[in-house]
Amino acid sequence: MGRLRSSSRRRTLSLPAVRIACVLLWCALVVGASVVSGQAEDASTAKAEAGVEKFHFQAEVSRLMDIIIHSLYSNRDVFLRELISNAADALDKVRILTLSDDSLLDKDSAGSELQIQIKADTQANTIQITDAGIGMTKDELIRNLGTVAKSGTSEFLQKMTELQKNKAAAESGNLIGQFGVGFYSAFLVSDLVTVESRAAGSDEVWVWQSNAKGSFSVAQSSQGGTRADELLSRGTRITLTLKDDASSYAKTDKLEELVKKYSQFIDFPIYLEVEESVEAPGAEESDVFAAQPESTDSAGDNNADDADDDVLEVEEADRVENDKKAAHSTPKQKVKRMKQLNAQKPLWLREPEEVSEQEYSDFYESLDKMPGKPLAHTHFRAEGEVDFKALLYIQPRKSLNFLSMNDEDRTNNIKLFVRRVLVADKFDVGLLPAYLSFITGVVDSDDLPINVSREMLQQSRVLDIIRRKLVRKALEMIRAVMKRSDEAQAELDDKDPAPEKKLQTDYLKLWKEFGKGIKYGVLEDEPNAHRIAKLLRFRSSATNLEDDNDFTSLDKYIERMKPGQEHIYYHGGENIQQVRNSPFLEKLAARGYEVLYLTEAVDEQALERLKEYDGTKFMAASKDNFKLNDKDEKSEKDRMRSANKAFRPLKNFIKERMSDRVSIVKLSMRLTESPCVLSASQHGYSAHMELTARAQAFANPDAFAYMMPKQKIMEINPYHKVMVKLLDMVNEDPGSSEALRLLNSVYDAALVNSGYYVLDSREFSNRMLDMIAQSVDVDLSSNVTDAEIQLREERAALWDAQASGEGESEKTFSGNDGADDEGDS
Repeated sequence: MGRLRSSSRRRTLSLPAVRIACVLLWCALVVGASVVSGQAEDASTAKAEAGVEKFHFQAEVSRLMDIIIHSLYSNRDVFLRELISNAADALDKVRILTLSDDSLLDKDSAGSELQIQIKADTQANTIQITDAGIGMTKDELIRNLGTVAKSGTSEFLQKMTELQKNKAAAESGNLIGQFGVGFYSAFLVSDLVTVESRAAGSDEVWVWQSNAKGSFSVAQSSQGGTRADELLSRGTRITLTLKDDASSYAKTDKLEELVKKYSQFIDFPIYLEVEESVEAPGAEESDVFAAQPESTDSAGDNNADDADDDVLEVEEADRVENDKKAAHSTPKQKVKRMKQLNAQKPLWLREPEEVSEQEYSDFYESLDKMPGKPLAHTHFRAEGEVDFKALLYIQPRKSLNFLSMNDEDRTNNIKLFVRRVLVADKFDVGLLPAYLSFITGVVDSDDLPINVSREMLQQSRVLDIIRRKLVRKALEMIRAVMKRSDEAQAELDDKDPAPEKKLQTDYLKLWKEFGKGIKYGVLEDEPNAHRIAKLLRFRSSATNLEDDNDFTSLDKYIERMKPGQEHIYYHGGENIQQVRNSPFLEKLAARGYEVLYLTEAVDEQALERLKEYDGTKFMAASKDNFKLNDKDEKSEKDRMRSANKAFRPLKNFIKERMSDRVSIVKLSMRLTESPCVLSASQHGYSAHMELTARAQAFANPDAFAYMMPKQKIMEINPYHKVMVKLLDMVNEDPGSSEALRLLNSVYDAALVNSGYYVLDSREFSNRMLDMIAQSVDVDLSSNVTDAEIQLREERAALWDAQASGEGESEKTFSGNDGADDEGDS
């Protein structure tokens, strides 16, 4: 069993853990003398009434126990888990001892099998948990159950100090087994707890009893009057007399639910006594049908004609009714039997090569609520600083709470076991990050330190190590699916280099379901960002957009890059059509560069966070730092040299007249067909990211206003006729109002075409209307008069009359044709 290495670093405790630890330490300090000594004094003055010895807890210990019962546990359900875990520990101890002394098993005695039995009595409002474990003597009952800190004050303080220094405890790494804390969870649901115990190899049965109100009693039991099948041959029987508000725990379905949730993978069989209705032995079969007459039909019988349908229906109804009466008339009796609740074995404890695919699928169905066959699984054992075993699955489809912002939804996919006992299935911080919430499974560690109770796991260094290893293994599992799928697709491409459709591989199924989550991983998990980058898939200008299965990886993009290309180009938008037709891609498309099409809100953020992939930097096609490779860049600059001088007047005109909307004016090297575009600064939001930010429900525009300034960078195409015309108008009249009107229209078109949000929609629409009115020669400065409306009304009436006359003529003509046809016929 792996153990933690010694570490001088202090462990960071969660706030509840620190609070409870401080209270425990304070109480222990108040006790002053060792608890064992105090109990010895009580024992010397104990009353001996009818063989019952009564012991008193010290006042401080009583307060300590009250804290344990009412403050340490927040969920009463855990009482059964704690008691079953203690029973399993007792069974494990006797199993180990029998390796050297097999007489301890006492195989001839009834009830000596290594198992745990649970019985409930709703009438008496009690629960019994019985194990055939090591058992306890009188002194052990007093020491283990009557003393919260059985090792005395000094050892108690020493153990707490060891936990704070992150050192593993000698036996189990927690306080439960060392100080009997888990046992006291029984008082969460009980007014009275009775413990009967018979130590292995002993003939004496001792009974410990307490109501947790300051005292407990110990007496010897002769087991007189006990049924033969309930005689305690070895082990311990705990009887809980439930509180009034805990009576629901006496129901078998509730107990079965708790066992299957927390303890279904305990090594030893757990049986629950259930009640069933069965046929009473020796019951006679109902003779309802005995009086039915035999059929007298024969080949020559003429009465068959009398058996009409109505009679047959009546006979069928009578037969069904008789069947019901026969079923109810069978005598029933209620019997009790022991039902095993943990028949399924912990699959993760076996070696992977010993487990079949069917067993993995069956176990997934019992583990996860998501129906279907998992896309993949990984089964491994981690060794090193922390030893643990794990079995992880990729769900077949995303759940409704995938990428949910609700912490409870995001952190309950992994169940954490300690020695096959479920200790947590919900965490403040999940064992896997939110972007991997589509992975479910189990983790089982013997090395996990537990703070006082199994339900209060501290945020320890051990959990951090487990998280890191789980994330690495989860990403390796996803990458293995990707590699298998890529190999299958490559094999098909070798046979058919230009298929109509790509193969729907397992990884494409995974990507279509969970790709958005994997992209979020680039933002959330910086240490693994470049591992995640290898998993990313995109649509691009080089993929077949008609094929839903045609995606590219970043590795494939780099393989197709042009000679001398230094960047991976990308552009974002609302959908593929909008991105593909964006003016920002005109020059890239013309020169044969591949562009990644980004259509999800997280896409651009992920690539900006990565900055580069395998030494190749990412470049947004819509940012002002856009550039081509050196050769193409030089060619464009040479071409623009003369245009820069020619368009200087227009650039100055735009700066003067649009200073509130434009920060920089320059000639564009990315346009071929559009007159101009509005680009973003290198470190600002692109148009798509700006729209995404504004759409957030709780967004504060002031918080990111510096990322999306109102003033944009205006890039003009000197080889577009509209811009040349605008330059000519400015050269002819630098103060031309017509030039300004045309410039505003060009700006509006560029704003929409570049994908930006229109801040002043009223002004925008007015300019559009002015342009429309000018094109149809309409003067918008004057209003329409009533006389003009009346004139149009008269014209409408005339058109209606004409239309009505034409309709009558057509009707008459059609009627004559019909008469002629009738005459001809």
